[in-house]
Amino acid sequence: MAKNEVSPQQKAYQAYEKDRELKRPVVANCLKAFFFGGLICLIGQAISLFFVTYFDFTEQTVGNPTVAVLIFISMLLTGFGVYDRIAQVAGAGSAVPVTGFGNAMISAAIEHRTEGYVLGVGGNMFKLAGSVIVFGVFSAFVISIIKTILITLGVIG
Repeated sequence: MAKNEVSPQQKAYQAYEKDRELKRPVVANCLKAFFFGGLICLIGQAISLFFVTYFDFTEQTVGNPTVAVLIFISMLLTGFGVYDRIAQVAGAGSAVPVTGFGNAMISAAIEHRTEGYVLGVGGNMFKLAGSVIVFGVFSAFVISIIKTILITLGVIG
């Protein structure tokens, strides 16, 4: 029998498996992710407006403290076990924004706390953060090179 040929038993099992496979509600999941992600962004916008109104931040300087507060809130909610329940409903809507980054970092820290603070918490928490930082810096570098080339060629001003 050739490597890619499927036996009749395998075909029967694949048909059996396909009949019993749970159908995923893709459209509903996309809508949930859209609305929960939008809600997180709305909360971020409210935090930004709070900083601009009460702490005299400008539109250019309010981004970093807003992101820090969103990450802090998601870490607190993860620590109290609330964020995981939100994520079960929200799906990618809670994982894609920066709050998902905070959740992933603190989840790794909580999971490995029995291994000690340095090797357990610190070592595993920053495995994720390190890759995010590396790819973020590399992406920013590539985009800046492209922008510099486009400015030099006069394509953008």
